[in-house]
Amino acid sequence: MKDIAKRVFNVEIESLQHVVELIDDSFSDVIETILEGKGKLIVTGIGKSGLIGKKISATLSSTGTSSFFLHPGEAFHGDLGMIGADDIVMLISYSGETDELLKIIPYLKWNGNELIAMTGDPNSTIAKNCTHHLNIAIKSEACPLKLAPTSSTTAALVMGDAVAVALMEVRGFQPADFARFHPGGSLGKKLLTRVKDFMRTDNLPFININASFTDLVLKMSEGRLGMVIIGDSERIEGVVTDGDLRRALVANADTTQLHIPGMMTKSPIIVDGEEYLSQVEQLMREKRIATVLIGSATEHCITGVYQIYNA
Repeated sequence: MKDIAKRVFNVEIESLQHVVELIDDSFSDVIETILEGKGKLIVTGIGKSGLIGKKISATLSSTGTSSFFLHPGEAFHGDLGMIGADDIVMLISYSGETDELLKIIPYLKWNGNELIAMTGDPNSTIAKNCTHHLNIAIKSEACPLKLAPTSSTTAALVMGDAVAVALMEVRGFQPADFARFHPGGSLGKKLLTRVKDFMRTDNLPFININASFTDLVLKMSEGRLGMVIIGDSERIEGVVTDGDLRRALVANADTTQLHIPGMMTKSPIIVDGEEYLSQVEQLMREKRIATVLIGSATEHCITGVYQIYNA
């Protein structure tokens, strides 16, 4: 069974490598056409190609290209009215001879739509009747009977991804743009919410700079943040993290000789509560810290604390 799985992967990888070699200026023309278009990018196909088309359309919609999937059978029975004159239509058919797609091409031409064909045969009827063609010709299907669409649907899917990614990069599509189309997911939460919405504000472990080593340890345990804040909410002088504490003990095991000023970090990172959660977490990863203070860095006052594992 493992050998079969590996064979399928290898056949499909080889097919994708073949399709890569077929990418030419037609791909660039397709991207330019979509960028210059004033309407939506409508994707259509039937059977397995239709299923792939739905995914391509969904990817386009979530990455800045207004798109929807149109079933060619439904289109032929009234849904052609959903297509505006400014819309671009992408027709997916590996053979390039799918009857349901051929039936709607005359209307699309009459309607003045720009047509993009995605087929495995540039000489097929569909390819010849479209303005642009994306060649997804493969060497072999992974199906042992060479019948079930396997490598061909993978090639179509990846070509669709290539179109979506190219459009994203040209448009400068950013994570915050992506989040606007995904407000219900965890990514949307991180990219659109402010760090103040997730910071901890209650029972923050403040301690006086002149406190004893014992009080420092007790306050750190009580706070459960892996750190204590030196000062108060109106004015902080620094922080002592559990790492600072361990390093101080390694340097001097005599706790009577350990004092807060000598072990604290005097310039901790303080971020504004209005910063996006995603930006703050990115900063924390770069600095390799798990906890950050929220407040005003210029006034050295804080309103809360955020820990990255709370996200």
